[in-house]
Parts: sequence; structure tokens; C-alpha cells
Amino acid sequence: MLPAVDLDVDLDHSDSLGLLRRQTRVLELIAAGVALPEVLGAVTQSLEELIPGSRCSVLLLDTGSRTLRHGAAPTLPHEYSAAVDGLPIGENAGSCGAAAYLDDEVVAEDIARDRRWVHFRALAMPHGLRACWSSPIRGRGAGVLGTFAVYHDEPHVPTDREHRLVERFTHLASVAIEHARLYGALAESEERFRRAFEDNAVGMALTAPGRRFGKVNRALQDMMGRSEDELLAADLASLLEPAAVGALRRLISGSGESVQFETTLAREGGAPVEAAVTASVVRGADGAPLYLSMNVLDVTARRAGERERRARREAELARGVAEEASRAKSDFLSALSHEMRTPLQAITGFTELLGTLDLADDRRRAALGHIAGASSHILSLVDDLLDIARIEAAALPLTLSDTPLDELVGEVVDLLQPAADQHGITLDRTCSGLVVRADPRRLRQVLINLVANGVRYNRSGGWVRVTAEPAGACVAVRVADSGPGIPEEMLDRLFVPFDRLGAHDGPGTGLGMVLARGLAEAMDGSLTVRSAPGEGTTMEVRLPACGP
Repeated sequence: MLPAVDLDVDLDHSDSLGLLRRQTRVLELIAAGVALPEVLGAVTQSLEELIPGSRCSVLLLDTGSRTLRHGAAPTLPHEYSAAVDGLPIGENAGSCGAAAYLDDEVVAEDIARDRRWVHFRALAMPHGLRACWSSPIRGRGAGVLGTFAVYHDEPHVPTDREHRLVERFTHLASVAIEHARLYGALAESEERFRRAFEDNAVGMALTAPGRRFGKVNRALQDMMGRSEDELLAADLASLLEPAAVGALRRLISGSGESVQFETTLAREGGAPVEAAVTASVVRGADGAPLYLSMNVLDVTARRAGERERRARREAELARGVAEEASRAKSDFLSALSHEMRTPLQAITGFTELLGTLDLADDRRRAALGHIAGASSHILSLVDDLLDIARIEAAALPLTLSDTPLDELVGEVVDLLQPAADQHGITLDRTCSGLVVRADPRRLRQVLINLVANGVRYNRSGGWVRVTAEPAGACVAVRVADSGPGIPEEMLDRLFVPFDRLGAHDGPGTGLGMVLARGLAEAMDGSLTVRSAPGEGTTMEVRLPACGP
């Protein structure tokens, strides 16, 4: 804001009117944005008109080099002005250099005799300059901006009137300098913004709080395949996806400062552009939105690369899964071949033995028993394989009903009691009248597998305990044994077909645990195992509970 113009009560009427007229002219030049040298020239000329015989100059302080640079000196000899341009400030650097250095008024009544002019007399006196009075021009922050000097052709001491006039014009010079610097900085900032906006490789736009772009840069025009006029005339809804338009409108109507999102831009005559957008709202002093600043980054190539890499990873993963499935199939067929070869060899061998005519009756009966056992093993193996296949195909027929555990567990224990007695194993059960939602036949199959394993792989004189207790919306049926336990790293192998954890010579198909877990999950339940060497093994089946 420019200072108010008023009359100086310390000057006579004529001086006050002259000062008022000249101040007004200088302020009009400042307001019109006239270049600083011209404004300072008007300031010095105005003072020269009010102080006859004077010649005035303004020097500007370069704070970086601590030197004084030419500002204005319309009536001083050009050679002299050029000689003092770049003058270092200092206590003995003439009137102007000393005034800037000391931040104080310096009066040299007679240049020929003043000690501060010892090194500069040869510059001034040949041009008829005998007196120099210099005042620091101070900014609003009290820093020195430059100096205002008044020269005379004869030795001279400033009068009170001249002091008051110089004080006024020094202030005018300060206003002009600060105004020029402020607007220079503003113009420089605007130019930097313009160049950063126009030359930026990222698409940029300014959008008034409406439905259209207010300004767009070249990068955004190229990105969208449209001219500046086309983009400025287009409705945002025709250029952006609805979600993006909604995000911008929410930003304008809300209290947030910025938003980031990805969208697809409609490109004229080409494929849509995938873009990452950062929009910031600029608000006025009252908080109302003035405009949006948008940065638009073309990420089409990046996203295509990401999709390609993702597809490559998925293809590699699928290939790995296929290879693993192929290996699993080969392992399965190899294990199945081995598992079936032994009983088939038994059937073949004992069949050949039966062909011997002189075979005794007891040996014939034994051979028939072996054939029956081998056939039963193969039949059990086939049944288990079919059940597993049906489970994997989600085609296993189930008849779910409310199943009391006391009765079913009792049947399983009674069935396996002879085998337990043979191995010296104690069987125990506690089910407390609990009822589960399950297929009784399939649940019996699961528990027979688990209890049989507990008996088969136990120690002599050990125990197997079947318990059941509520567990939230389920019932947890646990089969715990006192066997040797299983190392943690081998637990997952329990559910690998035909893997008996090294017990190849024992009975069973090697599919019991695989089938038991599959059946439990088919009945909306689960089967988990907890074991450690020397601590036995606990199998837990969870099934939906029934009843209150």
C-alpha cells in the first residue's frame, strides 16, 4: 500500500504545496508500475526543484557485495556516476559509502577538506562537486536500502528546511525501492510459476470451482490429444470418469486440502490414458475455494508394465502349481502302485499255491485267508480313493443329522477294543451327552481312523482317550494318545497320501488321515493335530453343535 500524501506542517505554505504536488506525481508513477530508475529520477529531480543549486543522486545497496550501485542521478556528470557505481561501503568511503556503512546521515561541508573524501576527491572536484550530504534510505525492516545524496558546487551546510525536504524524499525513495522489489519478486515468482507450469513434463491444470478447466499446460494437451481451446471448452465430466469428478467436487465442497486418485482420461483419437491425479484446493482468506491445482501423471505405460509383470508372475505361479501337481500325481501313482502291488502279489502267489494239487487243507485254508485279506486291503484302498475323489469334487453324498456322541463313540471304542487289548492299550471315553450335526456313518469312519491310529502307533501299556466338550458354536472331539509323539516338521506329512511317516510295514492304506480331514471338512468341520516327541498326539475334530 502506498503512503498517504499530506502537507508538512514544518514547511511554509509554498513548500508544502510544492512538496504535495511532487509527492503526488511520484506516487502516481509508482502506482502505474513505472520502472524504478525513472521513479527515482523523478524523486531526485523533485528535490532539485525545491533546493535550487543542488544535484541529487540515489545509490542502491547490494547487500551481497556490500557495494553501492547506480540508481538515479539525472544531473550529475555521467563520468562521475559511472566512477562511483560499485563503490564499496566503509567509514571513509565518501559521504554515501559512510552513510550506508554507518546507517546514519553524513555531511561533507567541504569535500576538499573532509577526511572521508581523501580517496575520492579526485573523482568529485574535477566535476565541480564541493559539498555532499548523504542520508541512508531505510526499509520498513530498518535495513539500509541505499543512500540519498545532495551535492552542491560550493561548500554547503544543509538548513533545517533542507533536512525536512530530504527526509520526505528519502522516504519516497524507500517506498519506490520496496515497491519495485516487491513487485519484482512477484513478477519473478509469477514467471517461475508460468515456466514451471508451461514447461512441466507432468500434465497440469488450474480449475475454477466449476465444471471446466481454467488453464492447462502443453503436457496435458499432448496427453489428452486436444488443443488448449478444446480442453478449456470441454466439460470435466466428458474428460474424467464420474468417480474422479465426484472426488474433485467433494474436495471443493469439503474442508480438505488435497486428494489423490487414479482415473482414466478420454484421449481424442486414441486409447484412454491411465492417470494418477493429485488435486489441491487453494482457498481465500474466508476459506472459500478459489481454484483447484491439478497434477496429472500419465501412468499408462507403468500400469501396463505392472500388469505384464503380474501376468508373468501368475503364469510362473500357475506353471509351478502345474509342475507340483504333476509331481504329486507321479508320486501318488507311484505310491498307489506300490500299495497295490504287495496285496496283488500275495493274491497271485497264494493263487498259484492253491493250484498245487497236494496242498494240505490247513495250508489251503491259510492261503485262502491271505487272499481274502489282500482282497479286502485292495477294496479298502479303492473305497478310500473313491471317497477322496468325491470330496475333492464336492460330490460326496452326506446325510447330516443330529448325532449323539455318546452312542457313536461307544460303538467305535467297542469295535477297536479287541485290537487295543491285543496291544495292551487302555481305551477311555467321556462325551457328556453332547450332540453334533454330522453324517453318523462318515463321523464313525473318521473316529475309527483316529482311534485306530492311536492304538496302532502307541506304546505297550499306553492309553487312548476320546473326549468331547463344547467349543463355542462347535463341539471339540479329541482323540489323545500316549504314543511317542511326532516332530513338528513331520506333522504336515500326516495329510500326504500314502505317507506313513516311515511305518511302511504296518497295516493300513496310508490314506486314513487324508480321508479323515476331508470328511470332517465336508461336514463343515475341521481336523487339527497337536503333537511333540515324548508327549503323545492329540487329534481334534470340530463339528457344529446341536441342541440348546
